[in-house]
Amino acid sequence: MIEDSFVFSKNFEGEFHTAWQAPSNIALVKYWGKHGQQLPKNPSISFTLSQCVTKTEVRFRPRKANDTAFDFLFDRQEKADFHPKIMQFLDRIYPYLPSLENHHLSIATENSFPHSSGIASSASAMAALALCVVAFEKKHHPQWSKADSLKKASFLSRLGSGSAARSIAGPLMVWGESTAYSNSSDLYAIAPETALHSVFNDYQDSILIVDKGQKKVSSTLGHGLMEGHPFASQRFEQAHQNLNHIKTALATGDLDLFIDTTEAEALSLHAMMMTSNPRFVLMQPQTLAIIHKTVAFRKETHLPICFTLDAGANVHLLYPIAQQQPITDFIQSELFAHCQDGQYISDQLGTGAQKL
Repeated sequence: MIEDSFVFSKNFEGEFHTAWQAPSNIALVKYWGKHGQQLPKNPSISFTLSQCVTKTEVRFRPRKANDTAFDFLFDRQEKADFHPKIMQFLDRIYPYLPSLENHHLSIATENSFPHSSGIASSASAMAALALCVVAFEKKHHPQWSKADSLKKASFLSRLGSGSAARSIAGPLMVWGESTAYSNSSDLYAIAPETALHSVFNDYQDSILIVDKGQKKVSSTLGHGLMEGHPFASQRFEQAHQNLNHIKTALATGDLDLFIDTTEAEALSLHAMMMTSNPRFVLMQPQTLAIIHKTVAFRKETHLPICFTLDAGANVHLLYPIAQQQPITDFIQSELFAHCQDGQYISDQLGTGAQKL
C-alpha cells in the first residue's frame, strides 16, 4: 500500500524541541464529504494565506510510567476541551511513527485569528503540529529531502483535519486525485508546478468577521451528512469540473472565470449544508448583506472582486493587489458595519509553513 511508504519504524528515544508556523488556507474549489480515514470525496484547491497562522511549539521527552501522552496550552492557558481532538490525531499517526508513542509531548500553540469561526483554524493548527512531529522524525531520518518531509507533514496533518493537508506549502495547494493535476493524491496535498498568472501575485484576501464564535455545526458532522445526500454525486462531479475551470483561470488570468467559479463553489458548499438531513444554515443575515453589496459593487465599478465562504458565516473577499485601495475604501464605508465589532483581517497569498 502507498500508505506504507509513510511508516518510519526505526526505534528511537530522546528529547527534542521545535516550533513551526503554519498558515490557514481558503479553498477555491471546496472539499465536502469524506470516506475512509480522512480521504476526500472530491478534489479541492486553495490559496495559502500569509497572516492567518498558527504557531506551535512542541517539546518531546521520553514517556515515563503513568505519564500522559501530552499536555497542551492554547494562548498560554490549559484547554482541556481540545484534548480529544489532539489525542485522536496522535492515535491516528502513531502507526506511521511508532516511536512517538513512547514520548510525551508538551504542546503550546496560538492563533493570529479567531479560533473555530470558519477560517480553517483546525487546518493551520494540525499542520503546525504535524510539522513539529515530522521535524522530530527528520532528526532520525537524515537522508530525507525537504520535499519528502513536507509530503509526510501533509499526509499526517490530513489525519487531524482534512483541509490541514493544504496548509503546508503555497501559494496554491491541491488535495485529492484529479485529472487536472497529474501528481495529485487523496493522501496528501501538492503545490502544483504550474505557474500562476501575474495578476494573482500578492492576491488579497480580506476576511470579514461576521461571527467570531465557534461554529454551531462542526465540519466533521457536515462532511458526514454527505453520506446519502440526494445531490452528493452531482456535487462531486461539479467539483471536478470546477477544478479544471479554476486551473485555467489561474494560468491565464481570466478573472471573470475565476470569479464565476469561486463564487459558485462557495454557494454550492452552503447549498449542500442547507439540503442535507438534518439541514443547517451557517450563513447569517450579515453574511448575505455583505454578499449582496459585494456583487452590486462589482457591477457598478467593474472591479474584479469576488466572495467566497468556508463552512461558517465569515466572508472572504478576493481581489488583485492593484485594486486594494478602492476595495479597502468600499469595505470600510459599506461592509465594516456588518462585521462583528467592526473586525476584519487583511491577508494575502503566502508561501507556506515556516520553521520558527
